[in-house]
Amino acid sequence: MDSIQKSSLLAKVEIALDGLRPHLRVDGGDIEVVDLTEDYTLQIKWLGTCVNCSMSEMTMRSGVQEAIRNHVSEIREVVAINES
Repeated sequence: MDSIQKSSLLAKVEIALDGLRPHLRVDGGDIEVVDLTEDYTLQIKWLGTCVNCSMSEMTMRSGVQEAIRNHVSEIREVVAINES
């Protein structure tokens, strides 16, 4: 993936995540894109109350991954780098 393709994909990711952010922010949380790797793994970071939220895993599966799949089919996996 070249830098132009990566930038294009990350822009699509941000559009997808913008639909989720208001729901996260209501509870004091947010999400940040960290990187898109060469194998099309999107690395995200939970922010605010999402860091320690017991629902983060469900939000990842039902919210984040679903939104990404619907908008950016090239992404193979989404991982939170600040999960233990």
